[in-house]
Amino acid sequence: MNGVRTDIVSLRMSHCRAEHAALGAQYHLAVLHYRECLEAAERREDIRAIEFFALKLAGCYEKMGFHDKAAQFRALACSGDLPLLG
Repeated sequence: MNGVRTDIVSLRMSHCRAEHAALGAQYHLAVLHYRECLEAAERREDIRAIEFFALKLAGCYEKMGFHDKAAQFRALACSGDLPLLG
């Protein structure tokens, strides 16, 4: 149980860092932290969190001009097929 709590705390901290970076248009940092979040969500097998973070990643990649990468993460968010990151 303690490991799960730590994982949730780590997930929340990564999410806060990602949001802060995205607000400052530091998308390379936001992507780094959102990927950490997505990987944690995959380990927890939390479908809703996977979809949420995949959409966040898609938005960042779109802002960076990586439209194909954005489409991959958008597709991950809209499909039931997991994982994309293996």
